[in-house]
Amino acid sequence: MGTPPLSPETEERVALLFPPNQQEIVRTILLEECGNNLPFLQKLDAVAMERFRYAALKLSHGDLVKLRNAVDLAKTD
Repeated sequence: MGTPPLSPETEERVALLFPPNQQEIVRTILLEECGNNLPFLQKLDAVAMERFRYAALKLSHGDLVKLRNAVDLAKTD
């Protein structure tokens, strides 16, 4: 199973939280590092994956460093 794509709702949150020049890197982080590669999430579909991506976005408060920290935490939690 491949990494679930970002939903329209996730895309909307990315657009609300991050400036246009950072949105592509945010999408890349969410797709490549906050997907089915997280521990115990290998079998989740796109809808179930949203919960974890939303949490990372919420913790980021629109800051790339905080987003990376949230994703790093998800990798160990």
